[in-house]
Amino acid sequence: MADVLRRHGDAYRRDHDGHLGRVERRVMSAIELCRTAALGGHAEGCSDCGFVRCAYNSCRNRHCPKCQSQARDDWLAARQAELLAVPYFHVVFTLPAPVAEIAFQNKQTIYAILFRTAAETLRTIAADPRHLGAEIGLLAVLHTWGQNLHHHPHVHCVVPGGGPSPDGTRWVACRPSFFLPVRVLSRLFRRLFLDELRAAFNAGDLGFFGNLAGLAEPAAFDRRLRELRRVEWVIYAKPPFGGPAQVLAYLGRYTHRVAIANSRLVSVTDQDVAFRWKDYRHHGKSKVMTLDADEFIRRFLLHTLPDGFHRIRHYGILANGHRAEKLALCRKLLDASLPNSPAEQNDDAVPSRTLDRCPCCGGAMITLGILPRPQSRRPAFWNDSS
Repeated sequence: MADVLRRHGDAYRRDHDGHLGRVERRVMSAIELCRTAALGGHAEGCSDCGFVRCAYNSCRNRHCPKCQSQARDDWLAARQAELLAVPYFHVVFTLPAPVAEIAFQNKQTIYAILFRTAAETLRTIAADPRHLGAEIGLLAVLHTWGQNLHHHPHVHCVVPGGGPSPDGTRWVACRPSFFLPVRVLSRLFRRLFLDELRAAFNAGDLGFFGNLAGLAEPAAFDRRLRELRRVEWVIYAKPPFGGPAQVLAYLGRYTHRVAIANSRLVSVTDQDVAFRWKDYRHHGKSKVMTLDADEFIRRFLLHTLPDGFHRIRHYGILANGHRAEKLALCRKLLDASLPNSPAEQNDDAVPSRTLDRCPCCGGAMITLGILPRPQSRRPAFWNDSS
């Protein structure tokens, strides 16, 4: 991705100067400069074989494909001790296209509504004695892209298959291979989301531009809501994972993913960018798509997130405020002991990266000296919370 932006980024900035926002400019700059001399770094050498290399600093921007591996491994190591010895389910909440186009112009507001209503839907239906009758928890991850890089906002939820009873005296497990009825989830999710969408409109929290400008009129917005109440909202529930190792493997694929991984890029020319994608309308068949470089960059930048927006969130018994207390109760109810250290708990644990080892002989790499940035002022994206 850095090669694409270094080759075509300047032309894209010139052609879209009046429409390119601050966040998009910062993301482009971060990826272009990531792990280059522009960010400084250090020289290091192997104490055994004498191999020497320059290690340049990462941009640490969350949209950068290069910078997610270490962040993912660190995050997964922290999650490992929180897994329960129960089946886990994967539920996906997707916004219909007419809502997705509103979301693109109101990312902060609509993505937050998507998170809240997806979590409330799962917790409400799970608490109903007719379905489960338990207090559940979930981890939710926002993705805004499809395989072809079009805007496709959806939330992946990983949910333990059960939870404490309302009085906290017993563990209530779901049926094997079945969590909650998808049709019931879909109807409640649609109602909750549209109620919050209406509230956001009434509060003046939504903006409409371009071909959506007409929705600023209350009558037009009401018509859009009526249309959305008549369509089916897609919720997809996958079969349960086989165990904690599979949960971690899944989370590793989804939590710190960016719109497109470098491994999917096939070629970059003076005009085009080619990348691999899976066509799920044809049973996930792998294909190669070639786009004009301008269009490829445009699609990539569709998925930048507002500053400070959290794309990974925890709810219910996994919420940050009382997670340790609730997990202790769950383990007590499950008659499970506290987990051992990650290395003892699971042989399939996500390995930590060994960047301090020599790639030639495996010896220890020792810092030989600091490579300062060529400019005294740090780039604007440095330590960016996004």
